[in-house]
Amino acid sequence: MTQEITFIQREQLKAKPDPASLGFGKYFTDYMFVMDYHTDNGWHNARIVPYGPLTLDPSSMVFHYGQAIFEGMKAYKTPDGEVQLFRPDKNMKRLNDSCDRLCIPQIDGEFLLKAIKQLVTVEKDWVPEGAGQSLYIRPFIYASEAGLGVHPAHQYTLLVIMSPSGAYYGDQLNPVNIYVEEHYVRAVLGGVGHVKTSGNYAASLKAQEKAEANGYAQILWLDAKENKYVEEVGSMNIFFKINGEVVTPKLNGSILPGVTRDSVIQILKHWGEPVREERISIEEVFAAYERGELEEVFGAGTAAVISPVGELTWNGKTIVINDRKIGQTSQRLYDGITGIQLGKLEDPFNWTVKVSAVEV
Repeated sequence: MTQEITFIQREQLKAKPDPASLGFGKYFTDYMFVMDYHTDNGWHNARIVPYGPLTLDPSSMVFHYGQAIFEGMKAYKTPDGEVQLFRPDKNMKRLNDSCDRLCIPQIDGEFLLKAIKQLVTVEKDWVPEGAGQSLYIRPFIYASEAGLGVHPAHQYTLLVIMSPSGAYYGDQLNPVNIYVEEHYVRAVLGGVGHVKTSGNYAASLKAQEKAEANGYAQILWLDAKENKYVEEVGSMNIFFKINGEVVTPKLNGSILPGVTRDSVIQILKHWGEPVREERISIEEVFAAYERGELEEVFGAGTAAVISPVGELTWNGKTIVINDRKIGQTSQRLYDGITGIQLGKLEDPFNWTVKVSAVEV
């Protein structure tokens, strides 16, 4: 794809929010990237425009048949003032995997990454510099064709919006309480659990609402067939440290291949720490606790990076992990990954990508 990216100047820039009040997904930058697709001429009309509302026909197919996918990634400001991305190639690949599953036309990942770099360049002043802060980047695609009929749309719109985000846990990692869901399921084999489609998250809300009403922060999902094998925690991948070894559910077609998940596995191997991917049942987890071998439990995802678990409740029984304190491995992984992301530690994997100044 060789098309140019046009730039439409905003008349007045927004006031930047107080860095202490950022939270997650509350504020959005001055500009967004937009590109259109039609079967007659492919992806076209790439542009960076002022952030603002969209106009959609009531019959737009996304509302009725759910063709919508997204990605999540971040830009970080390093101590020397440069801005860098973390493993963006993985996000581009996963975006196209999601496109493939939902019959959305493929994106030129190199071109989209170029567009994201240009957008980040324009919005460089929006990248926060506080501890644990970053600029969250949300590419997404939806079916914009007007008309009813169950078939892949002929028109789509791709956007990239960005939001300055605060540290997920503030100054420290606080272990959370998790409820093991036994009635609702997140995804089924052969479905769309392995991609980032909006419907996955809509389907999870009922169980999440129930968990929160009972004082739990997140849901631990089990498999849909036997309702016994661990899959994900909330919208993150899950890890268990049992008797000195880190175990995470093996990718099976219903588990999302998280970028942070892969990073955790690679870093542990780099450190020479034992780690394996395999099917693990909730019974095995609780049995390991009874044997005194369950040392740590943590989630891994883009938003929180590492989310330690302090309690697990399943089948009427609650277990307390590591005295509700973050474990040594969880803390080391958090420090290691964020250190690479922020340019404070060496990057032996060549995961980070500098956002050089780009003409816009």
